Formats: sequence, C-alpha cells, structure tokens
Amino acid sequence: MADMTIARIMHVAAVLFWIGGVGFVTLVIMPAIRDSAAQGDRLASFGRIERHFAPQARIWVLLAGISGFWMVWRGQMWSRFQEPGFWWMHAMLLVWLIFMLILFVIEPVLRRIRRGKPQISPRAFRVVMIAHRVLLTLAVIALIGAVGGSHGLF
Repeated sequence: MADMTIARIMHVAAVLFWIGGVGFVTLVIMPAIRDSAAQGDRLASFGRIERHFAPQARIWVLLAGISGFWMVWRGQMWSRFQEPGFWWMHAMLLVWLIFMLILFVIEPVLRRIRRGKPQISPRAFRVVMIAHRVLLTLAVIALIGAVGGSHGLF
C-alpha cells in the first residue's frame, strides 16, 4: 500500500500547484494586468506571463490525472462513479477533463489562430478573465468536495 500513499502525495502536490497556480493567476495576475495595462494590451500582457505558467500547469494536470487514475485503479474504486454520494469524484474528473481540453487542445489551437492576426479584440481579455473565474470556482468546489468527501463529510 506504499504505492497508494505515494500516489496520494503526488496527487495532492499536483493539485496544490495546479489549482493554486490557477488561483494566483485568476485572483492576482489578471486583476493586476487589468489595472495596469491599456485595454488593447491586456491579452498580450497576460500571454507573456501565462506562457511561463502553462507548461507547468500541463505537467501538474498530467500528474494529477496519473496519480488519480492510479488510486482509483489500485484501490478498485470504479464503483464510486456509480454512487451519488461520491459526487466529488465526478467533480474532480470533470474539472480535470476541462483543464486537459483547455491546456492540450483549445489553447494550442487558439495560439495558432492568433499568430496570423495582429489585432485581438480588447474584450477578449475580459472573456478570458471570466473563464478563469468560472474554472477556479469549479475547481474549488471539486477540491472542497474531494477533501470533505474523502474524510467522510459528504
């Protein structure tokens, strides 16, 4: 069972850096850019900062997924996905899938599309900011559910 302990440690550390990073970007970096950059420059400013975080986020999301899958497989917990009381496992999986889609499919496609377009709508930063807030909210709900649920609260 040492492998389960190692997987749990890896999972918690990965979620800490992944969701903690999303929280920092959403609650600190984006408002700072909104308050300091001209409206037309905000998305570019965000992109310059995000390009340092996105590769790290990809690693943490992958590690969270690998360790989560390992714990479910090794602990034979697949049946939990059929029980409403384990809603938090569905929430964790949903948040993970959304971030996987964004980090590995949507962002790379958008980056390619933007390369050929010098002008991006100033409202795009607002859309990105709202999306980050929604994703952070979903992630925090899943996180609260996972910690509470794994300790018998739910």
